[in-house]
Amino acid sequence: MFGMSMPELILIFAIALIVIGPKKLPDLAKTLGRALGELKQATGEFKKTVMLDEELDEVKNSISDVKESVKEAIDLKTVNKDDKQDDQNKKTE
Repeated sequence: MFGMSMPELILIFAIALIVIGPKKLPDLAKTLGRALGELKQATGEFKKTVMLDEELDEVKNSISDVKESVKEAIDLKTVNKDDKQDDQNKKTE
């Protein structure tokens, strides 16, 4: 947990017990627990938002790829149509 071993955590707890006192220590622990829970929840929501943004970017890229493919297909049809008209014009001449 955060790179701390059990003896270090016991030392921190003992110092907190001396400085804060035995009456206020449970309230402080409860408050810290709630704060860490809220921080964890906020972090989870942020991760979801980031993942959603990444998925949105992927969808945008897919749409732009499809859009380019459609434009190319339309351009090819136009070129083929023009070629056919040129061929017909040459035959009639």
